[in-house]
Amino acid sequence: MKRKLIKIIIALILFVFSIFVKFEDVWINNILFIISYIIVGFEIIRKALRNIFRGKVFDENFLMAVATIGAFGIGEFPEAVAVMLFYQIGELFQNYAVDKSRKSIASLMDIRPDYANLYRNEKEEKVSPYEVKIGETIIVKPGEKIPLDGIIFEGKTTLDTKALTGESMPREAVEGDEILSGCINLSGVIKVEVTKGFGESTVSKILDLVENASSKKSKSENFITKFARYYTPIVVIIALFLAVLPPLLISGQSFTDWIYRALSFLVVSCPCALVISIPLGFFAGIGGASKMGILIKGSNYLEALSNVETVVFDKTGTLTKGVFEVQKVKPVGISEEELLKIVAYSEYYSNHPISKSIKKAYGKEIDQKQIIKTQELSGLGISAKIDEQDVLIGNEKLMNEHQITFTKCNDIGTILYVAIEKKYVGYILIADTIKKDSKTAINELKKNDVKQIVMLTGDKKEVGESVSKELRIDKVYTELLPDGKVEKVEELLKEKSEKGKLAFVGDGINDSPVLAISDIGIAMGGLGADSAIEVADIVIMTDEPSKIVKAIKLSKRTMRIVKENIVFAIGIKILVLILTAFGLSTMWQAVFADVGVSIIAIINALRVLRVKNI
Repeated sequence: MKRKLIKIIIALILFVFSIFVKFEDVWINNILFIISYIIVGFEIIRKALRNIFRGKVFDENFLMAVATIGAFGIGEFPEAVAVMLFYQIGELFQNYAVDKSRKSIASLMDIRPDYANLYRNEKEEKVSPYEVKIGETIIVKPGEKIPLDGIIFEGKTTLDTKALTGESMPREAVEGDEILSGCINLSGVIKVEVTKGFGESTVSKILDLVENASSKKSKSENFITKFARYYTPIVVIIALFLAVLPPLLISGQSFTDWIYRALSFLVVSCPCALVISIPLGFFAGIGGASKMGILIKGSNYLEALSNVETVVFDKTGTLTKGVFEVQKVKPVGISEEELLKIVAYSEYYSNHPISKSIKKAYGKEIDQKQIIKTQELSGLGISAKIDEQDVLIGNEKLMNEHQITFTKCNDIGTILYVAIEKKYVGYILIADTIKKDSKTAINELKKNDVKQIVMLTGDKKEVGESVSKELRIDKVYTELLPDGKVEKVEELLKEKSEKGKLAFVGDGINDSPVLAISDIGIAMGGLGADSAIEVADIVIMTDEPSKIVKAIKLSKRTMRIVKENIVFAIGIKILVLILTAFGLSTMWQAVFADVGVSIIAIINALRVLRVKNI
């Protein structure tokens, strides 16, 4: 980009200098024009020649080359350079907005384990995960990544599964449980029997999915290339007829006069207004989106947004906050404040997300002197002695194990039943909360011609269905790992119409493969994983799902303005071409007409930047 900008600036300086400083020998000016042309046009000429040998003759590069060389042929040196400068400036706008970081998955590599602690012959050895065979034993210590899929046969721990499922709630893992590579061991030391080699492990599959997904993604063709495919041959054929037929068919007409006219026709045919206004329209659209906190990585994605008919959402961190909060405090025989206090004191020494949410809800300073002892009960909850009172906090199993009569809660979420001195005193409901504007986003998407809204989640069926019902989502698929999400999205891609687009919205490492394979990948950027942001085509920097609706509205508005410019520019261009063919327009008049059209088209394109009413 910098190199291209420097070339344009140097060429522009030489061009302006050649126009305003007239030398006695006119060829000095012409040589400066030629140098300026070579600086700014060599790349286009080279592309045109290369494409001719590849069988792609009639593209915009060929049109630019023929038109500008024709201008040199009739002695219109300034026009030749001006046409190429206009084209390159337009290309600069276009290139600035295209997929800078499309294939970057560097951040995702953080989940790739560097080593495995292999336990062989009663000795521990640090080796590459590739060296571990199925059936061998590995040891995973607190803070380490699980390097390979396997089954725990000794020890118990808590696992951070967010990298795979996107769920922020750590999972308890005990002997006999299957564990997946890519998770992080949070607490105990565990011994694992390996069930899959590294090439077949979950973490390896995720990496492969992301690396290969881009090849499945259709590329939007540049409008100017599609336009040139038809426009260029028509213009070239008309110019040939204009040069040859009138002198042959009309007596008294000279070849010199009509060849000059044909070359003028070619110079006038350069679609400068289109070349500038179309990329500028998209560029303005991308700029307008950034004002609203939406990063769109290329004009092709902005265009694709106008055709979205299916939107697929991840749940945690996308439609929900991904943070556990106390939703309900239901005391029995004591006050809400007392119930919260006893649970907050009991959970004081724990860094578990549930414990943090309770301490946050309590919101007062905790007197550690009142905490006599606390003990974690694996798979059940916590036993504590607070201010000389025996406290039990946990699930149904814990209550049943201690034969405590309690009232069962059927709400969706994590329920902590509380007993003091073996007497039930109430429960606390903790759950992930739905984002404030998620419901607005879903309703507005339906109003903006989105035919189907789907939610994919690694969470439990009852949790996923509860969120789906509250938000009125059309379809929901639950308990999915990354490869399951990819399969569902591939199915949905087959169901959509030929012109329709599918957008996937996610925020985690586990969403990266799906973001890459979708027509449009949209990442929540405020709290989202770096890898998801890199792989995504569009990033919502404010973490608000409703911004997707604004992005779609902006896309439709941009496309409307771009189409206005296309119709206007082509209409004026055809008129000027007809006048030139009949000798009613000089080259400078044609150039001024073209510049005027370009200015009007640019002003119209800049309307896209006004985003207040979207």
